[in-house]
Amino acid sequence: MSSPRSFLFDANAFIEAKRRYYAFDICPGYWDALLALHAQHRLLSIDHVGAELLKGNDDLKAWASKAPATLFADSGSGDVISVFAQLQTWAAGQPQFLPQAKADFAAKADAWLIAYAKAKGLVLVTHEEFAADARKKVPMPNVCKAFQVEHVNTFDALREMGIRFTWE
Repeated sequence: MSSPRSFLFDANAFIEAKRRYYAFDICPGYWDALLALHAQHRLLSIDHVGAELLKGNDDLKAWASKAPATLFADSGSGDVISVFAQLQTWAAGQPQFLPQAKADFAAKADAWLIAYAKAKGLVLVTHEEFAADARKKVPMPNVCKAFQVEHVNTFDALREMGIRFTWE
């Protein structure tokens, strides 16, 4: 039997959950589940996402600051940096994306997330969707498709990991 897959969470899997459907006051189980899944080596994110979450001044910042440091893995290993460089070369060569979109892709966490997922064999969890005609942003699913990195949304990841929230 194959071992269960592990998932790498984009910032939007945390931020959208907090803002909308898994707010801390109505679904604390989501946040507990993330930590439990991390302890089982099924879920993590990267340092760039952790830094983004810690910039806030809300419940998400408080939660992230108390989470184990290992939840936000160091993305500076040689294998990740090598893939990151490949992603940047690919993005720079795509004429459909505007220069600002390419600059944002180079500067923000998205490319690091994809590079980490590719290098470590993880499934990327994001709410972004493939956009064939995108020009103002380099969508993560577009890059994932080009580099054969699997991606799913939060709900599909939770289903695969067997997470269910029940009423008390």
